[in-house]
Amino acid sequence: MKLDVTSEIGRLQSVLIHLPGQEIDVMMPSMMEHLLFDDILYGQLAREEHRKFQQIIRFVAEEVFDIQDLLEETLENEDSRERILADLISREAVPKRLTTRLMEASAGRLAQILVSGFSSGSTGTKFELSPVPNLFFMRDPQIVVGDGVVIAAMATEARRRESLLSRYVFGFHPAFRERDLFWLDHHDKPWPKTKAGLRRRPTIEGGDVLVARNDLLLIGLTERTNRAGVERLVEALKEGNSEVRSIIVVDMPQRRSYMHLDTVFTIISRDECLAYPPVILEGGDEEADVFELNLTRKTVEFKPVRSLLAALQKKGMPLEPIPCGGQNPIDQQREQWTDGANAFALAPGTILLYERNVRTAEELDRHGYHIVYEDDLLLGRSELETWTDRKYAIQIQGHELSRARGGPRCMTMPLVRESVTR
Repeated sequence: MKLDVTSEIGRLQSVLIHLPGQEIDVMMPSMMEHLLFDDILYGQLAREEHRKFQQIIRFVAEEVFDIQDLLEETLENEDSRERILADLISREAVPKRLTTRLMEASAGRLAQILVSGFSSGSTGTKFELSPVPNLFFMRDPQIVVGDGVVIAAMATEARRRESLLSRYVFGFHPAFRERDLFWLDHHDKPWPKTKAGLRRRPTIEGGDVLVARNDLLLIGLTERTNRAGVERLVEALKEGNSEVRSIIVVDMPQRRSYMHLDTVFTIISRDECLAYPPVILEGGDEEADVFELNLTRKTVEFKPVRSLLAALQKKGMPLEPIPCGGQNPIDQQREQWTDGANAFALAPGTILLYERNVRTAEELDRHGYHIVYEDDLLLGRSELETWTDRKYAIQIQGHELSRARGGPRCMTMPLVRESVTR
């Protein structure tokens, strides 16, 4: 497969997802804080919602891959399996008795253990290998830019194995391994062991990176992505002769509700974006500082610019902001919390959002979007006329999924999109 992502909105052809599995079923209340959850999810309902979500994606995309399936296929190759296990054991404190189990497990069972963890003891409450319940937020562990991929440097220990699993899939799966496709692999060197080293290490996660154009990235500085992470990515893109020439950096308030740039801003059509006004719009109560990086220069500097939208306009990408939550400040705060700004584009002007974000949908309707409900599409009561210029906001249910603090963009990593002409 040849990766090809040069926009946020090009018609989706291939996408990477993950159906939430046993890894969320085994999470106990005592584990929530460490695993970055505000609540424990009801797995059966979360999976039902996610399966419907995948069905909606298939209305447009030709291929929908689950990373656990790709991992299993990767582990069926004995050489790849040995190298992966050796790498994993060197990075994680895997007990010797578990090492034996991993080596003896079938490819399917091994893939499941690497995702859902392994517990021991009569009560099954002690994990020798912890689960990774955030994996269904497939946006974060890797970042596809053009025809290459960045293996993310996750900000928290709880999510580190997610990017390792992505590294194994993109590095060893037969669909990818014949080509050198890494812009940057943050696991190519051992991570620091000391607290001081951990504080200084680069971090970057996919929710903070938007591919605005083949030559332009938007990156958030947040609690999950730091300046060192941006600088290291800049170096890698320059060394790899990437097409990226400019990066607009959005320095956001360090708050959990704004954990990634895509929680306050997403591009939804050729000339529109969804935005959380207090952070993105000029004069907002929590307006982000914005910088531009010019990758064509030998020394790359953080040059202050007026605002994100002003910088995009100067780059030839004028976008009309549609406020998440509508015009009312209370609704804006409420719906930003439930990922009202975290839209995922299936094609230009065809987007997915949670149906609970009613005020956001009303605002989209005022901007000419046809509001379509998930069940109406699945039951054939509505159609998507994607061959026309009609705009659609597809409302997916996601009442259980949304409790995990991530929206449709968070749950998807495009692998191939059609190019977009403006």
